[in-house]
Amino acid sequence: MTQVASSLAPALSLNGVDDVVILGGGLAGLFCALKLAPRPVTIVTNAPIGGGASSAWAQGGIAAAVAEGDTAEEHARDTIAAGDGICEEAIVRGMTAEAADRIHDLLSYGVPFDKDLAGKLELSREAAHTANRVVRVRGDMAGKSIMEALLAAAHNTPSIRVIEGYIGSELLTEGRYVVGITARRRGGTQRITIPARAVVLASGGVGHLFDVTTNPREANGHGLAMAALAGAYVADAEFVQFHPTALNVDLDPAPLASEALRGEGAKLVDAEGRRIMEGQHPQMELAPRDVVARAIHREIMGGGKVYMDCREAIGARFPEHFPTVYEACQAAGLDPVTQPIPVCPAAHYHMGGVMADASGRTSVDGLWVAGEVAGTGAHGANRLASNSLLEAVVFAARIAEDIQGLMPHPRLHHWEQIDDREDQASKRNPQERAVVELVRRVMTQHVGVERNAEGLTMALALLNKAEEKCHRSSIRNMVVAAKIISGSALMREESRGGHFRSDFPEKSKAWERRSFVKYNQIQTLANDAMESDIGRAALKEETNV
Repeated sequence: MTQVASSLAPALSLNGVDDVVILGGGLAGLFCALKLAPRPVTIVTNAPIGGGASSAWAQGGIAAAVAEGDTAEEHARDTIAAGDGICEEAIVRGMTAEAADRIHDLLSYGVPFDKDLAGKLELSREAAHTANRVVRVRGDMAGKSIMEALLAAAHNTPSIRVIEGYIGSELLTEGRYVVGITARRRGGTQRITIPARAVVLASGGVGHLFDVTTNPREANGHGLAMAALAGAYVADAEFVQFHPTALNVDLDPAPLASEALRGEGAKLVDAEGRRIMEGQHPQMELAPRDVVARAIHREIMGGGKVYMDCREAIGARFPEHFPTVYEACQAAGLDPVTQPIPVCPAAHYHMGGVMADASGRTSVDGLWVAGEVAGTGAHGANRLASNSLLEAVVFAARIAEDIQGLMPHPRLHHWEQIDDREDQASKRNPQERAVVELVRRVMTQHVGVERNAEGLTMALALLNKAEEKCHRSSIRNMVVAAKIISGSALMREESRGGHFRSDFPEKSKAWERRSFVKYNQIQTLANDAMESDIGRAALKEETNV
């Protein structure tokens, strides 16, 4: 596998045989590239391949009905129940039906899933599952181990070429077709234009648009924005999942305290040891994530602190069974074996994304999406635990199959010289640094665990004004993604799943449906917000815009 590093000279020429460009080097991107082999594929990735991907940080595992007595239909029922009324049921059933096959694929790539002495997969249970069906690696190391295995496989696949250290900027279009991408070298001025017969966005989520997140810095919504600006529909963008239990230790990103801890019996308590989930939900700590996140959020907003107490349920087994969380606790000066650990909600997963069908196709020809950037309807309003890695591999495989069927004969000629037009200065100017800070603060304050019309209107006005200061597409894409989420949240006048409106705290039958928007609709909302009394007051008060 040839790697083109970010240290290459500005006059960059890429000589190779390519058909498909994949933006993103996480689980979805790697799995799709492997499934496309031996078709030529170029993966463009911001961080070093495999780094900067939320997949590598996933602790829980992959949900799949592989246990005796469990069924794909039961897995689907749990997924649909967690999705709170707006899952695409056919998508869900197809995904859970293919889960076992994808697990076997991963085993064939060398993923060392936990097994018992008889050689059977060991399975755990997580929140809102009615059976033990989460396949793990050493307790909380599934994401890391899966990525290591796929990276090794990709390195041994000659048809896969990787361009590291380039940030996706925009999609190239001709009429209604996407025909390639433009990317800018991270930390430099070089821009490259890569034409392609097919483009797959596997660019990850939106967590880093928020101040408190479990996601890597690369999860900043740039793929979502690129697709929206190219004319693609966006689905369910208002639904952001806040993981209830990130370590509350002032780190960015915030270390995740896996849901598997609560699956083992860990309790959520206040400073006096009172269980905060008492009376909140019959499943207590294993209630759906949005319920648990709101309970913790309200406790913190009320001036309290929330802790996860693992002493009785896990105790001395903690270092061996949950090494990733244990290491994070130790680094923060905490010992989960002997003391409760402080936790808080953090932006974790985007249920919405670029609208896609069962084959990962978007509303723009030539563009597919896989993983967290995709809005397939698989998760509805609230993702079921450990379905994210499953969705990534299921739809990555489907996309590969779809592209192979549409383009049976690989293209066999080299590309022309890469476009190396100069971009803006490599370092963020003070205005753009202020924009990034404003985006994260505004999204956390107004588009977080609880929302209302006033705050969402303020967010749209501030974001719209901030966009005027964006010189580079990478910063503008962050603002665009934030506007899409904020505008979609303003339009949905109800509370459902990961979207909670304090001014509309109940579900509405009229809104028991998915949402689909184009960017021009969001832009109209943002313009209106700037002209409103609320928006004008917010702009007057905010000195950074």
